[in-house]
Amino acid sequence: MSDSQKPKVVILGSGPNRIGQGIEFDYACVHAIWGLQEEGFETIMVNCNPETVSTDYDTADKLYFEPIVYENVLDIIDKEKPCGVFVQFGGQTPLKLALPLQKAKVPILGTSPESIDRAEDRELFRKLLMELGLKQPPSGTATSLEEALQVAENIGYPVLVRPSYVLGGRAMRIVYDSEELKDWLKEAVQVSNERPILIDKYLENSVELDVDAVADGEDVLIGAVMEHIEEAGVHSGDSAAAIPTYSLPPILVEKVKEYSKKLALALNVKGLINIQFAVKNGEIFVLEVNPRSSRSVPYVSKSVGYPLAKLAAKIGIGKKLKELVPEVFKRLKEDNIHHSSDFLPKNFSFYTVKEVVFPWNRFPEEDPVLGPEMKSTGEVMGIDKTFGLAYYKAQLAAGMRLPTEGKVFISVADKDKPYMVEIARQFRQLGFEVLATRGTYKFLKDHGVEAKVIYKYSEGRPNIVDLILNKEIQLVINTPSGKRERSDAYYIRRAAIQEKIPYYTTLRAANAVLMAIKDFKKNGGKLEVYTLQDIIEEINKKN
Repeated sequence: MSDSQKPKVVILGSGPNRIGQGIEFDYACVHAIWGLQEEGFETIMVNCNPETVSTDYDTADKLYFEPIVYENVLDIIDKEKPCGVFVQFGGQTPLKLALPLQKAKVPILGTSPESIDRAEDRELFRKLLMELGLKQPPSGTATSLEEALQVAENIGYPVLVRPSYVLGGRAMRIVYDSEELKDWLKEAVQVSNERPILIDKYLENSVELDVDAVADGEDVLIGAVMEHIEEAGVHSGDSAAAIPTYSLPPILVEKVKEYSKKLALALNVKGLINIQFAVKNGEIFVLEVNPRSSRSVPYVSKSVGYPLAKLAAKIGIGKKLKELVPEVFKRLKEDNIHHSSDFLPKNFSFYTVKEVVFPWNRFPEEDPVLGPEMKSTGEVMGIDKTFGLAYYKAQLAAGMRLPTEGKVFISVADKDKPYMVEIARQFRQLGFEVLATRGTYKFLKDHGVEAKVIYKYSEGRPNIVDLILNKEIQLVINTPSGKRERSDAYYIRRAAIQEKIPYYTTLRAANAVLMAIKDFKKNGGKLEVYTLQDIIEEINKKN
């Protein structure tokens, strides 16, 4: 039984789970509930998925098993009369209710609906970035095919296109020419004034960064800057990520923290904020800002030893960061850090790597290529003292045992060939035999890398698919050409999944695999076990 004498708070969950929306928002809701209960509040959970912890009978004080829609939520609020509602822990679904609920005189706890709208509305957000002197990729909107073609032509291909109402990146695509844009518009979306499409310049060969932070309107603490292992353009929910960053100069990472702090303060965030950046040729671009819990909050919380969602919930009811984590501010003062405030202490000796888990084996017709549409259904984490070993462990946890010898098959798109030469060379130095299809083979040979040519699936037999099915290949690196038709590459990737052979479809992932195998071999083929408690112990010592 709930105690009706306590002040009541409603937390809106993320609704039913599906591919393209992970369970991570449930984690944020549960930690918010625990944080509010610690502060003496009666918690009321609204969610409609039986496979979540937030809907367990003993998590919240009360549970309404209802769809997250305006009418239902308003009925619950009329009945319970809470002191406020949290919309920032369930992802995009409850966030859309912030403005309608406020218009109905419902108090929204944490970040205000106006601030949420400023981050969500493209024009308001563009103005904010201009005020702060921050860059974003060129972009535009279109309400017809003709308009879309004109906008894409002005921005320059390739472009990232998406409907304006999607969750988890559904129906998003990287488009390389006008014909592909026409096909996408015919297949994927209905474009109109009510449902315009969004078109952004796709920054090829850039590094994507994710930042999760907690703010209280006065102070901002950076949870972590995560470096994505896949290129920008792969949905953040599908990309492996590393904490701390592993390939970027520290001065650039400090700038990203500084920009994150500026954005959080400008938006008057009270609680969680997630910001996505792309770095290309040393320039930093802001991709998007989400003034809410992100799907990376559980990963960041475990990597830095602080429950970000719990802190955010307490901020929403009026607590301040200096009061909640005084030890962090004490360390920052001693280290004389003013421009960027971190949960992680200096010279932190661990790397954590998040890797995602995909349901490819349950969808035999699906092409396992990563892109802007989210397809993963879970994630795992590796911890170690080097990035390579942490990545190796993350692959192992996701079901990919990386080889230390044997044959590596490499077939990459023309635009990727110059970048693949050094990776192939280093695989040779590690003792691997390199096999490649004709175009990649010729490019490698012309650049002094020894390789063996192998037939494509369509060129005859024995071909690369035969070798994979015979388990003669230990690792597959195959980047897509941009087109989506059933190609030779599709059959290669499907065969690799069938035979449980590690395969990678981006250059940065191929490079990370190389680093992992190098570190594993250097470590004598052994792995040490590190726990979350080891991370927390080190943080506590340095705080």
